[in-house]
Amino acid sequence: MTLLAFGINHTTAPLALRERVAFAPETVEKALHDVRDQAGLTEVSILSTCNRTEIYASSDADPRAVFEWLVTHTDISAEELADCYYCYQNDEAVRHMMKVAGGLDSLVLGEPQILGQMKSAFAVARAAGAIGSELHSIFQQVFNIAKRVRSETAIGENPVSVAYAAVTLAQQIFSNLKQDTVLLIGAGETIELVARHLVEQGVGKIIVANRTLERAQHLAEEFDAEAILLAEIPDYLHRADIVISSTASQLPILGKGAVESALKQRKHKPMFMVDIAVPRDIEPQVSELADVYLYTVDDLHAVIDESKKSRLAAADKAEGIIAEGVEQYRRQVRALNAVATIKAYRSQAEQLRDQEVQKALRALEAGGDPEVLLQQLARNLTNKIIHSPTTVLKNASANSRADVVRIAQELFGLTPDDIEKSEP
Repeated sequence: MTLLAFGINHTTAPLALRERVAFAPETVEKALHDVRDQAGLTEVSILSTCNRTEIYASSDADPRAVFEWLVTHTDISAEELADCYYCYQNDEAVRHMMKVAGGLDSLVLGEPQILGQMKSAFAVARAAGAIGSELHSIFQQVFNIAKRVRSETAIGENPVSVAYAAVTLAQQIFSNLKQDTVLLIGAGETIELVARHLVEQGVGKIIVANRTLERAQHLAEEFDAEAILLAEIPDYLHRADIVISSTASQLPILGKGAVESALKQRKHKPMFMVDIAVPRDIEPQVSELADVYLYTVDDLHAVIDESKKSRLAAADKAEGIIAEGVEQYRRQVRALNAVATIKAYRSQAEQLRDQEVQKALRALEAGGDPEVLLQQLARNLTNKIIHSPTTVLKNASANSRADVVRIAQELFGLTPDDIEKSEP
């Protein structure tokens, strides 16, 4: 069985391509069943975030089958995917998964949200019946290593998330946020982090727009904000100096026309927008408007790179922890190679035991002496169990196979003292 980690991310593919390969939360379960059945996978999990779409699988099938499935089931051609995908196998797949979970492969080095996203991807796959014993064991190893990276290194100190980077960029343009109104589109974890950072910076007013009013109201209550529905955005957009959006919508929420109308009401007072979502929430054409400054998740690199420098030493230590995790995985795989032999040997021993027990029971029913029969049972069972190893050892010794003899001594737990005592 081969372990695969197949995907694209922010280092291999631009946003315009990543958003075409992203899976919406409500489509993941069906995608899991489709890729498992159509690509011949045994177990599978799909991780889809703003920075990556990755498929983790256990399979005897050709990895090319995953490539072909992704082309068939997403809006991307084989030529485009061939230029940006990666496919790791076995040890390297485990290493990659550990780096992702530990935040070492993120746009923001050490960002903490990715571990929660990977745990969610695992939970969804398990609930869908797409996870078996192999991937379950590997994910637990990955999560344990990620936990060690967090607790044993400084990579998570002073965390700089995409949400933090978006607010920092807003501060660079609006030196004082106390007079500004911010429209947050969405109500998930990223938007909640954005709201938290904005409040810490003393922002003047927050409006939260969401598909369901209940979730928007929950955030509004926590951050003293105003809650509205997505459909109400055109009525409120002109009030926003800053717009930060992060939803799971598969279609744009803000179009050029709506923003143009809002600018007219604002008398062309500039608007700053950050679209963190993948696929994008704000139509790219909005950037063509003269009084709009639109940034996407890929434009946050400059802010993020400043924080990255202080984390490089911690990243080196984290790489060492991951190397230990990969070695643990290798040891586990090597141990599994002996399982079939152990099972066969146990079955053989149990068969010999059953034969001798049945023989002793028949002799007992015939009136044999129980004490004599018990001793005979033990003697016969011992002789039969050690017969084959004894024969192999004698032949090995006769053929100068000292290596076989040494391995047997280790296998049977024999010390030099044991051997010396048994010599004639």
